[in-house]
Order: sequence, then C-alpha cells, then structure tokens
Amino acid sequence: MSAPQWQARQFHYLSADSHVHPFLVDLWEEVRQATDGRFSATVTASNAGLPGSHLAIVDLLITGEIEFYVLMGGILGPLVPAMEIQGLPFAFSDHAQVHATLDGPLGHYLRRELAAKGIHALPYGLLENGFRHISTTDRPITKVEDLEGLRIRIPEGKMFADAFSSLGAVPVEVNVLKLYPALQNHEIDAQENPLSITEALRLHEVTKHIALTSHMWSGFNLIASQRFWNTLPADVQQIIERVARKHVARQRAHTDALNRALESKITGWGMTATAVDRSAFRERLQAAGFYRRWRESTGAKAWGLLEDSIGKIS
Repeated sequence: MSAPQWQARQFHYLSADSHVHPFLVDLWEEVRQATDGRFSATVTASNAGLPGSHLAIVDLLITGEIEFYVLMGGILGPLVPAMEIQGLPFAFSDHAQVHATLDGPLGHYLRRELAAKGIHALPYGLLENGFRHISTTDRPITKVEDLEGLRIRIPEGKMFADAFSSLGAVPVEVNVLKLYPALQNHEIDAQENPLSITEALRLHEVTKHIALTSHMWSGFNLIASQRFWNTLPADVQQIIERVARKHVARQRAHTDALNRALESKITGWGMTATAVDRSAFRERLQAAGFYRRWRESTGAKAWGLLEDSIGKIS
C-alpha cells in the first residue's frame, strides 16, 4: 500500500467500548484499504482530553484543526438552529421513521445548512443512539405530573432545557462524564438517555426507576471539516461516503438491537420500569407553546420537510 497522502483524526466523546467507537474504527480501516493506503484516519475515544465544550471542538473542526467529529444535532443548534429538529420530543414513532426522515429531504436540507457554516455532514452518516428514557433516583415517573420540580440532568442544547421546563421539571446541565457522581450524591434527581448509555455509564447503579418515555430520539452526526474535505480528491471523498454509509448502517442495526435487548435487563439491574401515556406529555408541551416556539426557531422549511415525512405535528 502507498504511504498516506492524507491523514485525519476522528474524535468522539464516548468510550472505546461504546456502541460507536468500534464501528468508526472499522469504517476508517476500510477507507484506508479502499484507498490503497492513501488516506489514513485514527479514531480517538473520549475526545482524547480535548478541552472545552462540544461547540468549542466544533470550532476546531470548522477551522480545520481537527478533521472529523460526531455529535448530536441539538448541540449544533447555536450554529444551525434547524439541527435541533432531530431531537424534537414525541415526533418520531420508531427508528425506521427516524432514518427515513433524516436520510431524506430533511437530511439533505440540514447538510446544506451545515455546509454554509463550514461543516460537511456525510450523507447517510447519522449514527444511532436511540430513544431516550427517564431514570430517577427515588420517585417513579408514571404520569407527566410526576416531573414537577424534578431536577433532571440534560446535555447541551436549548431544546432539552425548554422541553423539560415545559414539562414542569428543573433541567440541570451536567457533563456526561460527571453524571454518575451527580446522581450518586443526589445533586440531581434524574437523568434521561437511551438504555445503551444507561448501561455503558452504569447509571442503573445510582437510579432506582426508569420510565420508558421514548420522549426524544438522539443520534450522532458524522461531520467533517469542510476546509479539510475540500482538499480531498473526488475519488477519496466518494470512497469515504460509500464506506461511511455501510458502517453507519451496521451501527444503526446494532444499537437498535442493543436498546431493545436492554429492556429485558432492567429488572436484573434492580430497577423498576414504568410505562407512560406519551400523548399526555405531548399535550403538556403543546399547551406550553413548545411546538409553536420550535417551529419558529427551526424554521418553516425544516418544519415543513419534517411534517412531509411524519405528518402534522401541531
């Protein structure tokens, strides 16, 4: 094989044993082979200690100081408000609908918006994290009123804060790496994540109840520095996008199956699971003006494309 003509770094903020890392490793190894060694990328878990917020790291991506990153759409909201729409609460019914929507016209629109900010989002490059559920340290959640006054950890993103405030909870931003001790020390009462994250971070050790709310879908956008991307010849770009689509599809299937399998482990974790009436949560958001605000924030174009795919929201 040839010596690398192009070398890149793929950062992500999850652990090396996460449901993302090994698929990224496979992806870039196949790219290396498919380019006969001309392109080489290293995958770095836990951001290799890069300082700052996710947006600070995105700034490094835009300037070309790092080449590839993965992160949730809502975190990109300050740059491209329409990206928040990926996590719109109680919008999607299942994983198939999510991917059909975000691989389709809405996804194309979002990639164009990101490109205008110096970010190349790979087509079919949205990795799976899963539908999010609420786990609590003490009181179970069986109805929307149970969220009143609940101090719940949220990640970065205005939509998370607005959604849980609208539902009566008290959202508290906590870095995911500090989430376990925050729950253990009762600095917060609850957290919300897909089951795969709950297991990976061992959050079932510090929470007692889990409400299977499926309140938001979340995934990780595979993005590149547009500045770096533009230095690559067309054939290398095509190889990367083709191989990425293959391995992202593998990752989606794996993570979907993992989240489904983990539902049967909840009792074994020593937790109690509760089902909720999701329509009551959505009605509470509607009454609070949540969907009206986010239609304005994400823009009529993105909202219209979403409704074209999933039906009328509000």
